[in-house]
Amino acid sequence: MTLAVPPTAPDPSVRSAIARLRQEFPELGPGPIVLVVRTCREELRGSPTDALPELVERLARQRLRVSLD
Repeated sequence: MTLAVPPTAPDPSVRSAIARLRQEFPELGPGPIVLVVRTCREELRGSPTDALPELVERLARQRLRVSLD
């Protein structure tokens, strides 16, 4: 997995995913969630803009679940 660099501009798909996933995975704390979401966003950079919020959140959620197993 490639680690993401912080984005230069705010990204609504990242902000909304982080907010929801922090509620869903409070035991992980904000740091790992932010890193996973930003990494997923970077990996999905060629995806259609309208689909990004859902794709980013789904991919990040799956990776966070795996990290808890």
